[in-house]
Amino acid sequence: MATEDDIQSGSSDEELEMTAADVLRKLEEAWLNEKFSPELLETKVELVECMLEQMKQMEDNLRKCKKGDFRIIVHKMEIDRIRYILSSYLRIRLGKIEKYVHHVLQQEASRDSEAASRLSIDELTFAKDYAGNLDTHFKDVVLRHMPPNLQTIDKQKTAAKPNMDSYVFLRANEKKEQVLVEPEMEDDQNAEVIDLEKDAQYIMRYQPIASLIALGSVSLI
Repeated sequence: MATEDDIQSGSSDEELEMTAADVLRKLEEAWLNEKFSPELLETKVELVECMLEQMKQMEDNLRKCKKGDFRIIVHKMEIDRIRYILSSYLRIRLGKIEKYVHHVLQQEASRDSEAASRLSIDELTFAKDYAGNLDTHFKDVVLRHMPPNLQTIDKQKTAAKPNMDSYVFLRANEKKEQVLVEPEMEDDQNAEVIDLEKDAQYIMRYQPIASLIALGSVSLI
């Protein structure tokens, strides 16, 4: 399958070509992780923006190709494939934001200033607007018809949250030893631990390996 590197005009810089291919590989990994993860993961907006710029260059270069060049069809198919990955990745994230909007905003509000944000600037704006509209609609349709003592809702208790105990398929990108299968039982002498072998595939609860996904030590499949 052709890649965006094949149609970069006048570029003989191998490092730049490898960088473009690496961006696409990381974007595909981020897409699959987001697709199979129950929770909203850290935003990869920098990969999206970089890939959009690459696609623009690819489309510009296509317009310079001679009519009838067979490579045009192949490269258009590759552009369509990348466009699908990008749109699917963003749709999945928006779906999670809508489903868990109050929980996501609570996480963002309590996030340490040095920790990476789960939301891009645009996603944060969308989440706040969506949550505000949702609250207003709920108040107008339901709460104003309730007794005064029932018109206040504790969002921390009622917010929908992802099921962190759901099971996922994963592939180990590197060898990891002594991974706690039950992190909440780390003080228990009987806590179960396993060793993850590089390139091996497993099915496990999401919660114990959530931090490994953030580190890139494992990928969801």
